[in-house]
Amino acid sequence: MSLLSTILGIIFPAKCLVCGEAGTDLCMACLSDFPEAQRESAKWIFSVYDYRHPLVKRAVWLLKYKGKKPIADIFAEVLHGRILEELSDLVLMENFNNAVLIPIPLSSGRYRERGFNQAQLMCERLLELDNKKNYELKNNILIKIKDTEHQARIENRRERLSNVVGSFSVRNENINQIKGRNIILIDDVATTGATLNEAKKILKQAGARKVIAFTLAH
Repeated sequence: MSLLSTILGIIFPAKCLVCGEAGTDLCMACLSDFPEAQRESAKWIFSVYDYRHPLVKRAVWLLKYKGKKPIADIFAEVLHGRILEELSDLVLMENFNNAVLIPIPLSSGRYRERGFNQAQLMCERLLELDNKKNYELKNNILIKIKDTEHQARIENRRERLSNVVGSFSVRNENINQIKGRNIILIDDVATTGATLNEAKKILKQAGARKVIAFTLAH
């Protein structure tokens, strides 16, 4: 932690956005009360919380647009439990071993604007929690080559699908790192699933064996 962050933490101590508990932007007690994802999604996409709930939406917003990076670690702890739950079946039933963890990337313009990729932050914490038992993190395998409109700002489903077409690519020099490998995609929110579907399509074209995705909310 930087000296500036330490000083700011003393002057403006973190408080849970729900209950006001000091020391964290989002305490685990309140997080456990967030409603589970209810809306139907593709069978390969696993989401934890219902994004329609105001507090879930606010938590994601604080991370993405207010730079509350510690929330990414909390989100990762929640996702880690869900990933292990699903992998317990997938490893046995579908030989889903030796997986590669890949965050949904931001475009270079969006990254400069925000200064970080929230999916990347969650992946880094997931790797620490897993201790390389179930997956490894591969950076810069999947890249975003087109700066698209925010999916959340597009109401029409068909327009959302077309918005992300051709937006991802796999670096040629990295294709061998995912050929025949199982992939776990990580993102913060799935709405229509268009972004994840496009990412999956590109990874499969590059030779990935099986692709699944986990998001905090849907």
